[in-house]
Amino acid sequence: MSAPRVKSKWRPPMAMIASAVLVATMILPIAIIVLGFHSEEPQFFWTPTKIGALFVALGVTLSVAYVFSRNITAPINALVALADEIARGRKRDIRPLSSYGSREVATLSQSFLDLATKLVDRSTYVRTFAAHVSHELKSPLTAIQGAAELLRDDLHEQVMTNGQRQHFLANIIADTERLNTLLLRLRDLAHAEVPDSVDHSTVDDIAAALKKRFPELEIVASGKTHLRLALPLEAANIVFANLAENATQHGARRVDLEAFTESGSAVIIARDNGGGVSEADRDRVFQPFFSTRRSRGGTGMGLGIVRTILLSHGGEITLLQPQDIGAAFRIVVPLA
Repeated sequence: MSAPRVKSKWRPPMAMIASAVLVATMILPIAIIVLGFHSEEPQFFWTPTKIGALFVALGVTLSVAYVFSRNITAPINALVALADEIARGRKRDIRPLSSYGSREVATLSQSFLDLATKLVDRSTYVRTFAAHVSHELKSPLTAIQGAAELLRDDLHEQVMTNGQRQHFLANIIADTERLNTLLLRLRDLAHAEVPDSVDHSTVDDIAAALKKRFPELEIVASGKTHLRLALPLEAANIVFANLAENATQHGARRVDLEAFTESGSAVIIARDNGGGVSEADRDRVFQPFFSTRRSRGGTGMGLGIVRTILLSHGGEITLLQPQDIGAAFRIVVPLA
């Protein structure tokens, strides 16, 4: 969901409005002095000149009040009312205001629309993620409970063969390992939700960590590998370890990391020589809990966590068009 945009047009800055108000306020005593005290009649007589000066002062005062109301008070009140509507759960009310008055109020409104849109997206993501997690946890727990009940009942009846008993025990161990993997992925996701702006990393650091963790993979870094990325090393290791793990699971033996700059950001192309991503699965690879290896313990959370970590640090990831072999991802990260 993209945030509605504030209509771009010229608006007076608040400093200009304030200056105009001050100038108008200064005109009031000047008008009274010039038109009132310089009159030939005594001051306690109501003369046409003095009455005219009063009407001028009243008109200027009303104009000042209108300027304040039109350019400052009304837009801010409308923004407050809009915030109250959104807070009550009316997500469809995320919309631009009809009038902003000043440049500062327009900027504030755009920041508010961006924030409200992100909060709505986050709320939708949390609901969807919670539903998926509960489903993913329920399946192995149900299997473990069923196998444990069968083994318990067999203690009295002794009708289960040793092979059957070993089969159920193996299922319990496999489901336990799956639960452990899910919990590890959740820990990675929790880390992704707390960006750390202090630490930085380089492609050289990432390649060195991958070589230690995946000795069976040939890790080749090229290009501007010394670039300082605005991505903590721990978060970077989670991102690229997930990509390397996916590559290994699809038969890859080599992962290339090519780094360069583009539009003031660092771009890293991560390419492997594995089986790649089928055309039917390309649109679903970042979908939470989508996995082509579910029967072999895949959780489908890896690429979703990768995207979440990068987004929380101002980056992004996209799947590139397939080459002759393997899969390639484009990672964009701000420079430190």
